[in-house]
Amino acid sequence: MSDVLIEAEGLHSFYGGSHVLHGVDFAVRRGETLGLMGRNGMGKTTLVRSLLGHVRPRHGRVSVCGKTMTGAAPHLIARKGIAYVPEGRGIFPNLSVRENLMMAAKAGVDGRRDWTFERVLDTFPRLGERLTHGGGQLSGGEQQMLTIGRALMTNPDLLILDEATEGLAPLIAKEIWHIIRQIRATGIATIVVDKNHAAVTSISDRNVILVKGRVVFEGSSRELREQPELLKKHLGAG
Repeated sequence: MSDVLIEAEGLHSFYGGSHVLHGVDFAVRRGETLGLMGRNGMGKTTLVRSLLGHVRPRHGRVSVCGKTMTGAAPHLIARKGIAYVPEGRGIFPNLSVRENLMMAAKAGVDGRRDWTFERVLDTFPRLGERLTHGGGQLSGGEQQMLTIGRALMTNPDLLILDEATEGLAPLIAKEIWHIIRQIRATGIATIVVDKNHAAVTSISDRNVILVKGRVVFEGSSRELREQPELLKKHLGAG
């Protein structure tokens, strides 16, 4: 079994006529938490969407568990054990919390069912109090918990979180970070895209910074924290 879950080699992706990714190399290994950073418009979401089959790269290769999946349909990539929590959440507002969770329930690639309905409710007790509520009746923080819980119900090997704390009140965001730590501790690999760079580097094993669709830094959280000038230059963090 390959140690690398998902990998991009020499990726060039476009949005319409705009050349967004310029030869990006990127990989995530089993059990690894990776922080994907960059200012707005630098290619983070395009990279994620290229990995997931939502954007077909013009050049380069995407592989999942060693198998070439460049441009494959998103549902085929998801079946390889990849779960996505998109920016904007994407829950079903007319379905109840219970229905949103149960529709996603399935065994992992190797038959694992570590993440059951009961375990998700243990992790997100707030959802347990709102099982009959429609997804559209939940607060923003509750919707984010539901989206993450739904992704976990697929028993993924890799969870991709795109701006999971965007627009949330500080206390709710803190709760989401605590949950991400719990998920990390279970051995699920995670890609975390978030503007809170201090929070990302506190949980990530490795970090990648994109600038204008190119990788300008790849290294451990310790290496990044020891170079505050990099954070300031590329992310505006002081």
